[in-house]
Order: sequence, then structure tokens, then C-alpha cells
Amino acid sequence: MTSTQGSAAPVKANPSADAFAHRLAEVAATVERFMVDLLDESVRPGEIARPPRLMEAMRHAVLGGGKRLRPFLAIETARMLGGSEAGALAAGAGVELVHCYSLVHDDMPAMDNDDMRRGKPTVHKAYDEATAILVGDALQTLAFEITADAQWQPNPAIRADLVLGLAKASGLGGMVGGQLLDLAAEGRFGAVSLDVEDTLRMQAMKTGAILAYSVEAGAIVGNADADERAALLRYGKALGQAFQVADDILDREASPEAMGKATGKDKDAGKATLVDRLGLDGARAECDRLVALCEEAVAPWGGRAEILRQAARFTVARKA
Repeated sequence: MTSTQGSAAPVKANPSADAFAHRLAEVAATVERFMVDLLDESVRPGEIARPPRLMEAMRHAVLGGGKRLRPFLAIETARMLGGSEAGALAAGAGVELVHCYSLVHDDMPAMDNDDMRRGKPTVHKAYDEATAILVGDALQTLAFEITADAQWQPNPAIRADLVLGLAKASGLGGMVGGQLLDLAAEGRFGAVSLDVEDTLRMQAMKTGAILAYSVEAGAIVGNADADERAALLRYGKALGQAFQVADDILDREASPEAMGKATGKDKDAGKATLVDRLGLDGARAECDRLVALCEEAVAPWGGRAEILRQAARFTVARKA
């Protein structure tokens, strides 16, 4: 595959709070360049062809939108630990491709039936449902291809650890299983009533597992020891939970224009959220509690972890 290692711009260490948005945008631009190269129409070794319609629809799904928070977490965690930037960039791009595939499938009529995503028509609206299914399939398999490619990570043990972690986070015991529980919570398969614990479990799988893996991927690339990896996993799990609670709040309060998609649909669909279980004030308090857990988890790194502290605060303060 085309190498983009040289296109990654250097980023200053230990940014101030005021520099966080710039840092996030800078890393997002680096990730975007990487994925532009991944999704061009040049046929790679081992491929027979890249169908133009499929490539066009994949680019529609992936490029030109999103904060790239998941690869940002992988890259910044690895950087804090002194890990390979190229390895972290590829691992982070793998997570982002899985995330984008999940959005394509989640937007389809059989799932959430959304017309807009990131301010533009969803893939099944811009193309058709069959193409959207294949786009999701192709993005998922490309994610594992990048993660397993020795070009980006020469250490086979690290590659195997990354592939295993991504599979677990995105599969039946993680994101996919959580999506099924989310559909069940709507009553699609019979009456169901989720309490706070059930809701937390569903959200930890649907959203939290991939976010937690993003941090863990950075820890793997950064050669974290067992204690460091456990602490960073605690951070990632708390951040993933905070992200989902904040998303539930935004679904109630943000405008469709700010979010780039329809809002208020979760309540209309009867989806299980902590806003329903705790109320808006209780959900905000839960966000504050989770941010405190994130900060506690990365305390051993002192100032080196400031960007991860900022990421936790950003997660609950974002407006879209």
C-alpha cells in the first residue's frame, strides 16, 4: 500500500488546554491524508481490481468528516509512551475504518434508518442499500488488513495483539453485540425493560469497547507494561462510557445542524439511555464522575498525560 509515513506532521508535546482543538485538528488531518491514500483506486499487490463505484462510496463514507477521536486516542497514547508514530497511525486508522463501517450499517433502514451523517446523505441514500452493505463489509476487512500489515508495524507479536484486540472490541462481545442489545431495547424482539446496569452494559459494548480499544491500541504500540496497560484500559473504558452519555445528552439538546444528523430519534425510538434513567442533571453528573476516573487513571504519567486529560474533558464538553 502507498506509504504516508512521511506526511505525518510533527506535533508539539504537552499542549496547553487552549491548544487542544488545534492538536485534534492536526492529528485528524494526518489521519485523513493516510486514509485518502488507502482509498485511492490504485490496485495493490494481492488485489485483482478496485471497483470504482465501491471505492467512490467508501470514500463518501470515510473522508471529509468526523473528529477522528478514535485514531487520535491511539496516536496520543502511543506518543505519550514513546511508541512508533507510523504504527499508531495505522492502528488508529484501523479503528476509524471499523467505526465508519459501523456507521454505514447503523444508518440503514433495518437499523436506525438515518438519511444524514456528518452533514451529507448516508451511503444508502447517496448510492443504494446493496452498495452500503458492501461498503461496510469492505471497510471492516480493510481495517484488519491495515492493522495486520507489517509495513506499519514490523513486530509480529504487536500486530497479533492489535488484531485480536480490534476483533474483540468490534465483534459479538463488543460493538456488534451492543448494537443487537440496542435494537432489543427498542422492543424489536419483544418487550424489554433495561435498568441502569443493563443500559451501562449495552453502551459499554456498543460504543465503549471500540473507544477503549483505541487507547489500548496506543498502549500496545507504545509497549506499555501490564500495569500501564491496565491503567490505560481503565481510562479508555471510562472515556467510552462518558462519550456515550454525552452523546445521549446531545441527542436531546443539540440541533440537527450542529450534529450533522437527525436528533431526538433515540427518545422517539424508545432507545435505552442514561438520560432516561438518570435525567439530564444526573447524566451530566455521571459525565463529571467519569472524567474524574479518567484523570485518576492517567495520574502516574503526570504532565505527559495532559493531552489524554484534555481528551476526556473534550468528550463531555463537545457540542457535536
